[in-house]
Amino acid sequence: MLVVHKYGGTSVGDVERIENVTNRVAKAREAGDDIVVVVSAMSGETNKLIGFAEHFTKDPAKKEMDMLLSSGERVTAALLSIALQARGYDAVCHDRAWCRYCD
Repeated sequence: MLVVHKYGGTSVGDVERIENVTNRVAKAREAGDDIVVVVSAMSGETNKLIGFAEHFTKDPAKKEMDMLLSSGERVTAALLSIALQARGYDAVCHDRAWCRYCD
């Protein structure tokens, strides 16, 4: 069965919480499920990135904001993949975030 897990910023807020997510994903995989995991940026990261952009302008370009904000999710996805791979799971993170302004 294909199962989708979604973890918000608080759930992946630090490496210990990412480890907890790793445990949950591993448990589901061991139960025989195929897993797709969607993660948010780590807790507070999106607000920090918005603050950086707003340092320069209150109206940043949408395309650049998509690129900037996707970096938070990419970090979390990469860390979760690394944690799963370290346990011997075949995990990959995708490096193409969907962008409504790019295609």
